[in-house]
Amino acid sequence: MSRPQRLPGQRPLARTLLLAAGWTLVALLGTFALDPFRNYQLALVAAYLCATAGLTVLVGATGQLSLGHAALMAVGGYGYALTSNALPFGGVARFAVALLAGALVSAVVGLLLGLAAARLSGPYLAGLTLAVVVALPAVASTWSTVLHGDQGVQTAFEGVPDPLRRVIALEQWQAMVAVVVAAVVVTGLTVLRGGRFGLRMRAVRDDEVAARLSGIPAGRVKVLAFTASSVAAGLGGAVLCFVAQAVSPGAYTVGFSLLLVVAVVIGGLGSILGAALGSAVIVLLPWLIGRLTAGLPTDAAQRLDGNLAVLVFGLLLITVMALAPQGLHGALTARRAPLDAPVRTEEHGLVLVPTEEQR
Repeated sequence: MSRPQRLPGQRPLARTLLLAAGWTLVALLGTFALDPFRNYQLALVAAYLCATAGLTVLVGATGQLSLGHAALMAVGGYGYALTSNALPFGGVARFAVALLAGALVSAVVGLLLGLAAARLSGPYLAGLTLAVVVALPAVASTWSTVLHGDQGVQTAFEGVPDPLRRVIALEQWQAMVAVVVAAVVVTGLTVLRGGRFGLRMRAVRDDEVAARLSGIPAGRVKVLAFTASSVAAGLGGAVLCFVAQAVSPGAYTVGFSLLLVVAVVIGGLGSILGAALGSAVIVLLPWLIGRLTAGLPTDAAQRLDGNLAVLVFGLLLITVMALAPQGLHGALTARRAPLDAPVRTEEHGLVLVPTEEQR
């Protein structure tokens, strides 16, 4: 049997890893040119990127709509915080172990949700994941002895390692850690989407019945895709907990979960670069609105606080969908030459048409 042809836009593994290492190095060097607040914003963008990258792969590659990724971020954050507080040692070793614990807990929760998601679709799946976010405060209150209710869990202070303390500020160190974790998550999702499993995800998305007849276990593909996306969101939540040094249910509301979906749609559904653009938008836009309203009277500023950001996000979403249905990433790549017609792969005899994410 001949080897499957490489999909258009798919890079060899070595080149993917090389590009990931190069962009990561650029981002790390860029932290030296930013002030502490900008590094803090960069850390937030990197943390959100983990969740939005997992969400865009889930929705774009398998067609499973999740409105509960904020809850999965909270699961990763709680897993990180509880593990970090329980460990008898500190430093980088404590961070690494706690990060793995957050990923593991989010994987378990994602697996359980994925088993249900494999039997649901459309609004039923969206409703299930949304219910998880709604139930998060109740879960935190029920397990208040462990999760400390609405107050959340505080983590031990993680400062800059001693050898780097003289040259790196705390905010820069947090940004660098967040960038490295986001780079690992994005690279892993890119490799996953570009391999055979990515082919199977798109086959299930395009026609689940045809995929099953071709021998693809559609249920298993959906479960594994949801689990991988959950791990990415959990790592984002763990990084967010590392930066904020606390995790609480109030930070992972329904509004925040919907904001992650908005970021994916604005950036470009199915595109990792689009997820990065969307993550930057949801971090920088509220800050920019706050700067613009800072000169207003106190009463007017208080009324506009939060509400104006929601309005601007809604208008931005409508504008982007009207002018660039493929999102910001699609608008940036719209002038590229169209690809040739469908590519046939030997695996399962499926014919897959290149999608916008591969162009």
